[in-house]
Amino acid sequence: MKNNLIEYQEKTFEDIKHIDEYGNEYWYARDLMIALEYTKWKNFLSVIDKAKIACKLSNNNINDHFADIGKMVEIGSGAKRKQNDYKLSRYACYLIVQNADVRKDIVALGQTYFAIQTRKMELTEEEYSKLSEDEKRLYRRKQSRIGNKALYKVARKKGVKNFDKFTNAGYKGLYNGETADDIAKRKGLRYRENILDNMGSVELGANIFRITQTEALLEKQQTPSEQKATDTHYVVGKAIRDTIEKIGGTMPENLPTPNKSIKQIEKEEFDKNNIQKLS
Repeated sequence: MKNNLIEYQEKTFEDIKHIDEYGNEYWYARDLMIALEYTKWKNFLSVIDKAKIACKLSNNNINDHFADIGKMVEIGSGAKRKQNDYKLSRYACYLIVQNADVRKDIVALGQTYFAIQTRKMELTEEEYSKLSEDEKRLYRRKQSRIGNKALYKVARKKGVKNFDKFTNAGYKGLYNGETADDIAKRKGLRYRENILDNMGSVELGANIFRITQTEALLEKQQTPSEQKATDTHYVVGKAIRDTIEKIGGTMPENLPTPNKSIKQIEKEEFDKNNIQKLS
């Protein structure tokens, strides 16, 4: 069961997860319905209704966790119609799987997954403020990994094949024309060393905003177009750069490069935990 859970969360629940412009995770109900092996929206809607009741009884605002949205979907011959859907928080997903058909093995995996992951990546402002700079970097680097995974998945659906060009477009917008290689050279990194692993928490924050905003805009792109997706990535990066300049912030290329990479910090944490286990 443990191996199945790990495999399943990587291939299903994580794959259908999205990140909004504030770094918050969310799922679409239609995607979750398929993941939980429901074939009819009407049947799954009854599960959602039960979950919403549980949410209300827990003194939570239903609209904060079950955002009622609609999507335009093609129905043939170029025609489109509005399809009802929900934008779900992790907590909403947790309540849904708790009220789903327990006879399904997939539901059992979903219950375990959302139960153990509910607080993952959901630090409060107070909790975040208490973190050290290294801890903030680890937290935001994890966000950027998840965000990039979601971004590249959407970009692929929108026709992107040259991901080097697509990625560099975002960096060029944010870093005044610099590509990923240019940034790596400026930071004095070794060949193929990840530039995101060598950013402070502020610089990572700017890049997370670039990633999540681009994903959100690509989701709205109606027809697949690699050039349009690439141009969008640049425009988002440039807009974020302009905002930083407007509010008097430090340009990302002028932010200091930390002495330790994320890989080094992760290794130190790993070694520390092993030593504690042995002592």
